[in-house]
Amino acid sequence: MNVEQAKRREISDSPEFQLLRRAHRRSGVRMTAVAVGGFLLYVLLSSFTPELMNTPLHGHLTLGLALGLGQFVVMALIARRHLVHMRTHVDPIARGFRTQARRRQPEQPSRSAESPASRPTEGYRTW
Repeated sequence: MNVEQAKRREISDSPEFQLLRRAHRRSGVRMTAVAVGGFLLYVLLSSFTPELMNTPLHGHLTLGLALGLGQFVVMALIARRHLVHMRTHVDPIARGFRTQARRRQPEQPSRSAESPASRPTEGYRTW
């Protein structure tokens, strides 16, 4: 095992990294279950209760059409919830972990010829 692989193993085995993975995985499983459950419910209702899905609500709008359009709302809510979860739970852990990982790295020799504009910024922002 070379040095780079050893560093990666050390990072992936750290409790901070495991906390980050757990927070990300938990939210993904929940949101996927809600999305798939909503789609599955719609398909099952369409297949087994066509008379219910053909119930008129207003004019030509039926319950089935309203529930089908509601799938877009469900996906928008899941996407929004994912963004909020990432910003409030996962990103702070990732920033702390990134800071700790940088502290573990040896200092790079400073280059006096390098201009300040060409140096990477320390504060990375998420999308």
